[in-house]
Amino acid sequence: MSPADDPRFPQALELFNSGAWYEAHDAFEEIWHEQIDPDRKLIQAIVQIAVAHVHLERGNTRGATILLGEGIGRLRPSLPSALGLDLDALHTAVADRLSALQSGSDPEALPPPRLIAAE
Repeated sequence: MSPADDPRFPQALELFNSGAWYEAHDAFEEIWHEQIDPDRKLIQAIVQIAVAHVHLERGNTRGATILLGEGIGRLRPSLPSALGLDLDALHTAVADRLSALQSGSDPEALPPPRLIAAE
């Protein structure tokens, strides 16, 4: 079954999009465990992006930087869209936040990443 068909998927999206990063991580991780590639890598990317934001909330910029970079790497093969999601928009938001971290700027000043429907 595609993750998009999983009844837990809409709730996981809602948690991610509301900035409930820890809860989103938990929700997507449950789905991730049941997947095979390429969906497994994509869900793992989303998990890593959520966990990176947990690190940001806790002031762990090094952990956030590492996980944002890993998330981007796992996201790239699925661009521009998969699972009905606009992954280009997600990639842009995450890459902008990663660049801010790497340059010493505040990534929280930028719009947070969101999982939005592909057009």
